[in-house]
Amino acid sequence: MSAPITVEAATRAPAHLRLGALVAVGIARVLARQSPRRLRRALERASRGGRPATADEALRARNAVVSVSMRCRGHWCLQRSIATALLCRSGGSWPQWCSGVRVQPFLAHAWVAVDGVPVGERHVDLQDFHLTLAVPRRQARPRAGDRDL
Repeated sequence: MSAPITVEAATRAPAHLRLGALVAVGIARVLARQSPRRLRRALERASRGGRPATADEALRARNAVVSVSMRCRGHWCLQRSIATALLCRSGGSWPQWCSGVRVQPFLAHAWVAVDGVPVGERHVDLQDFHLTLAVPRRQARPRAGDRDL
């Protein structure tokens, strides 16, 4: 049995986001091929020091990613979610990056969320998904020599 693949409609991203979106999609393609452990570590490093993303920022980044990549418009949710998070981070923010599974019928999915609410996920009902991996925003590490005053 095959699952239907829905290709999302895309609008042209603003010029100032297009190049960043293309770079984020390329990096995401490489990261999506890594083991879950390596992927988590890379995303944790990327998230450090970012401020919490707003829903508008995350949706704008997701739309930019979808507009520059046909793969990300289709069923490549892992690459799309990674690229969205990375594009947000290039603007100084970080959404929560999530992946999870549904067991009946089995389906794995990856997405970004803000305050626990999935961003831009109109085609998949995430209520029945069990969160398996999440990378929230992390505080920046204190630098050597920094001290509390």
